[in-house]
Amino acid sequence: MLKVGLTGGIGSGKSYLSEIFRNLGVNVFNADMSARWLLDNDRDLIMDISALFGENIYINTKFDRKRAAGMVFENKDMLEKMNDIIHPAVLKRFELWAGAYLKEAYVLKEAAIIFESGANEYLDKVITVSAPEELRIKRVIERDSMSRDEVLKRMKNQWNDEDRMEKADYVIINDGKEMLIPQVLDIHRSLQSFN
Repeated sequence: MLKVGLTGGIGSGKSYLSEIFRNLGVNVFNADMSARWLLDNDRDLIMDISALFGENIYINTKFDRKRAAGMVFENKDMLEKMNDIIHPAVLKRFELWAGAYLKEAYVLKEAAIIFESGANEYLDKVITVSAPEELRIKRVIERDSMSRDEVLKRMKNQWNDEDRMEKADYVIINDGKEMLIPQVLDIHRSLQSFN
């Protein structure tokens, strides 16, 4: 079984593409959802995050994502420390999850910062989703009701499309013009051929 990453910048369409792969019968692990669950439920992680941000980062036992985002996207050092706490826990959870699908041709790990976090070292292949920056900004503003400035701050902490495309094994163009299904099907067939 191959462990395949699906990445792309904020607003590139990773989640939408994950659904297409799911419809093809591929098992998909969502790293962001896993991180959210861990931040609210893993006692060791909660202790480490509370030590980093202060205990008031939790409101009624729930991690205050909005407040934390405001802090980490203004402070690169704090963002790195937070990632150093969360990424190993998510990786461990992914490895346990993937162990249930050893007979499959491949599984997919959807994550925003695969290359930035070094998670690509634990994957066999990586797919990146590319979309024009202005389209990505528009999508995120509409989806998350964020300001343009907030979106740009998040983008600043991610690799650009060119860097991701250079490192990725596969690229999906999601610019609203290229058809997605044929691109996904080509990659799906290619990944199935490794077994």
